[in-house]
Amino acid sequence: MSTSKYLVSVVIPAFNAEATIDETLRSVRSQSYERLEIIVVDDGSADGTLAVAERHAECDPRINIVRQDNAGVAAARNTGWRAARADFIAFIDADDLWAPGKIERQLQAMMDGGERTGLVYSWYAWIDAKSRVSVKSDPVFHAGEVLDYLFEGNFIGNGSSAMVRREALVAANGFESGLRASGAQGCEDLLLYCRVAETYHFAVVPEYEIGYRYLPNNMSSDMTRMFRSWMLVADEMAARHPDRIALLDRGISNYARWLLRRALIGGRLRYFASVLWLLARRNPLLAAKVATLGLPRDMISAGWWMSRGLRHREFRRPSPSFLIGDPSQSQW
Repeated sequence: MSTSKYLVSVVIPAFNAEATIDETLRSVRSQSYERLEIIVVDDGSADGTLAVAERHAECDPRINIVRQDNAGVAAARNTGWRAARADFIAFIDADDLWAPGKIERQLQAMMDGGERTGLVYSWYAWIDAKSRVSVKSDPVFHAGEVLDYLFEGNFIGNGSSAMVRREALVAANGFESGLRASGAQGCEDLLLYCRVAETYHFAVVPEYEIGYRYLPNNMSSDMTRMFRSWMLVADEMAARHPDRIALLDRGISNYARWLLRRALIGGRLRYFASVLWLLARRNPLLAAKVATLGLPRDMISAGWWMSRGLRHREFRRPSPSFLIGDPSQSQW
């Protein structure tokens, strides 16, 4: 089925993203699927984010810029998709990157899946400040009804991977800005995925098409806040799915172990203590199991990898075209 007749809206929430949004916009503008509406939501930035976006908009009429007072990433994404004209909407954070075929492949998967398919995702690679790939996500193939898989872990992995059908966003009531108000910003993407999965099927494009940037000062680096956010997502899901509390507890355990392992390997002992304390306050038995059984096994495994120089599971760096082509070539 030809997909060229469909408009796709791309929403880019941006807050003080001057250092990265140029590269993000170039990766979006370089998509092989050209029928795009690109909406940059400037979420009250105090740096040069707006100026960078405006320079791109001057030479690409597909770009629209929306400005708002700072309200957080969930509110910015909601502003973007509600202003969008398309029935298919893709989100990318202002420090992440896309491979050139990302939109084209996801739109085809959406069409192939039919009207019950509400979300399509792709695999991702972790990138550093210089856009170098250090780790690739594990390949996952969850499709169709995926809610139980999401309860055990966010296999989509980030907020820049998914293309979502508009009616699925409406049914899910968009992204939950209340997490920020509760001091637990961070898992808005996971909560949206769960809400969509309650009603719609998912599809996967089994390709590494997202460059997910992890930096010491970005939102996902605050492990305490991220864990608090994950627990609030679990609470909402438990209220509607009390028969799946065991799965949700497994997801909390899995995420806690991952955060604790990262904290220990990175020498971030303050986060280690705070995450373990939050888990113990919520479920003392689960915390005891994680501390005495799960985490030691994780650290033994991590030590095995580090002893072989594979601390980050690094592999050969792909060519620059993996994401956006030659990053030295400006498109202004």
